[in-house]
Amino acid sequence: MGTGEQARPGQPAVLVLEDGRAFAGEAFGAVGETFGEAVFSTGMTGYQETLSDPSYHRQVVVMTAPHVGNTGVNDLDYESTRIQVAGYVVRDPSRIASSWRAQRDLGGELARAGVVGISGVDTRALTRHLRERGAMRCGVSSLDADPAALLAKVLASPAMVGADLAPEVSTREPYVVAPAGGERRFRVAALDLGIKRNTPLSMAARGCEVHVLPATATADDLLALGPDGVFLSNGPGDPATADYAVAAATGVLAAGVPLFGICFGNQVLGRALGFGTYKLVYGHRGINQPVQDLTTGQIAVTCHNHGFAVAAPADGTHTDTPFGRVAVSHVALNDGVVEGIACLDVPAFSVQYHPEAAAGPHDAQSLFDRFCELMASGRKGTP
Repeated sequence: MGTGEQARPGQPAVLVLEDGRAFAGEAFGAVGETFGEAVFSTGMTGYQETLSDPSYHRQVVVMTAPHVGNTGVNDLDYESTRIQVAGYVVRDPSRIASSWRAQRDLGGELARAGVVGISGVDTRALTRHLRERGAMRCGVSSLDADPAALLAKVLASPAMVGADLAPEVSTREPYVVAPAGGERRFRVAALDLGIKRNTPLSMAARGCEVHVLPATATADDLLALGPDGVFLSNGPGDPATADYAVAAATGVLAAGVPLFGICFGNQVLGRALGFGTYKLVYGHRGINQPVQDLTTGQIAVTCHNHGFAVAAPADGTHTDTPFGRVAVSHVALNDGVVEGIACLDVPAFSVQYHPEAAAGPHDAQSLFDRFCELMASGRKGTP
């Protein structure tokens, strides 16, 4: 947590990983001490969307792009109501904000949000370390420069495995995003597991009236809205802990209502279908991740933010589940990780990436059209 004081130029800070490796740098953002899972994001742009993505809750984000902050921050690009990251690590923060859209500078924004950061770090060396050793807990401090003392606190901090975080970032009360233009084509019930603002807006642009419900909403809560479809959002934490969301998805599948999930929602649907989940070594985070659609062979450059994945066979076969046949629909080309699943006998599908991708790319936006087509066919009584 930050002290409320903004870091001074040249103020020393230190980052310590749970395996003991330490990186010296300068305080950036708020003065203070913070702990979380150290992960790296490979996006060259869109840092404000990254900072405000609820999926990064309790994570210390390392930016691989060396120069961060040059476009400042503004009120329009936030993907939630606040900055969500536990800490922020950059190599060279920009001294000025040069965009005509900028309303404030990045360092000041982090300080106002109480987010502790560090700059001047060799982020290339840090990223290589995380790729080789895996994402791990870390601490950042501009209060105590003693790595040994900080390491003891890191080892006492909670791990990401077993962390149930979706309820911590979800909306407390239901709300509605009206369809763009005012004419409703579909009513969607969205389970907010850490939803980004551009997701309901992307559906609203297609004529959807989106009812956003808290993470712990039940299947009865979702179905009581009489939706044409149900949406499972992205979110933080270990999907193995989200039994409440899995129960909700199971109820929706049993009711035969069209269902679409992304990111954490993909893992929830996978669990509802009987698949397991597992933690990736260092995960996928950034806006430049290639994914292949196994049905069409088409490759899309996509936005990712996940440290867990669905354990399902990606060999072109299908798996028999309590809800019929299921096939892996998409895979990551960098490492073969499952990036999408499709139900063949009930109206449900999901992807592990972000089709709303507010900072881009927009290759996967058509998945919202696919969801609308599924809802339209559902009205005709076909899966």
